[in-house]
Amino acid sequence: MTTSELLCKQVSVFLENKSGRLAEVCQVLGRSEINIRALCIADTSDFGILRLIVDQPDQAVEVLQSSGFSVGSTGVLALRIPDRPGGLGGVLGALEQESVNVEYMYAFFITIAGDAVVLFKVDDEALDRTLGVLERAGVPVIPAEEIHRL
Repeated sequence: MTTSELLCKQVSVFLENKSGRLAEVCQVLGRSEINIRALCIADTSDFGILRLIVDQPDQAVEVLQSSGFSVGSTGVLALRIPDRPGGLGGVLGALEQESVNVEYMYAFFITIAGDAVVLFKVDDEALDRTLGVLERAGVPVIPAEEIHRL
């Protein structure tokens, strides 16, 4: 499987930090029949970045932009992490041993076969090395197509 087939398209929306903006994004997506599968918000006092995994990422970018939102997209990895104490620590430890920096991560709303699904953003230049580390550590990377179909 190619690297591009493994990267899930994450939609990033830049929002003013004021009441109703998050609801508006969710309503725009809902009216377009786009389902949110995972999300994360990072904020400051003035603005926030809403990161989304949705079932139709290209359409989400289009409808959000046409509704006046500042939107971008980037690739993230969806990993199957053992859903038990120490599961995430083991994966992070394997990455740390190879000096792979995790820029951010957040969890999915579901599990697969008892494993948690966690989304990882790593430096694009370290992506191939990261995939090698994950393969050697036995950490499954879920193909983007499978994630967007959930």
